[in-house]
Amino acid sequence: MAGSGIVSANMLFAYSAYFIGIASPGPSNLAIMSIATTDGRRPAFMFALGVMTGSLFWALLATLGVSAAMMAWSHFVVAVKIFGGVYLLWLAFKSGRSALTVTDKVSQEAGRSPLLAHLYARGALLHLTNPKAILVWISIAALASSTTGNAHPVAMVPGCLVIGITVFGGYALVFSTATARRLYARIRRVLEACLAIVFALAGIRLLASRV
Repeated sequence: MAGSGIVSANMLFAYSAYFIGIASPGPSNLAIMSIATTDGRRPAFMFALGVMTGSLFWALLATLGVSAAMMAWSHFVVAVKIFGGVYLLWLAFKSGRSALTVTDKVSQEAGRSPLLAHLYARGALLHLTNPKAILVWISIAALASSTTGNAHPVAMVPGCLVIGITVFGGYALVFSTATARRLYARIRRVLEACLAIVFALAGIRLLASRV
């Protein structure tokens, strides 16, 4: 009974760490916010679903111990780091180009529905090419089972999945409201410029890191 209580406490701590990690501003959240304000709720939800799919992929590998072995292979780490860094720089370029465009993107794209499958793939790619996500999941899996060898880290994946859907879905819901979209229309170029800077810094930092 005591061991079960300790494991539960560890998993609760892991859930809290996961929540803080995904709720804090980062490339994924910022991308969801941007899509929600420009394209609407459904596209933002689809992008968020792609992000969660990428997260679930790394979660399963981490809890099964596969990702730790993959991280030990230096060529794999380098490949993920390069793809992830380049992808973030591409997002920075897109946001920067949008910031330099005078035409209101919301009005310009009115009546045009973005391809949902494309948005889903973009969301998944953003998370699949992030080696930091692999390390986070390895840490969370280790934290969940650090006290007893009888713990099964894979059991925490459904809980993290619910947390992730709630957080990312919440961003998509809040920033796709009429109020948020009107505010975005007023300060669009400033926000897109900020996004470009954040994505660029994240990409450069990832490419320069030793992860």
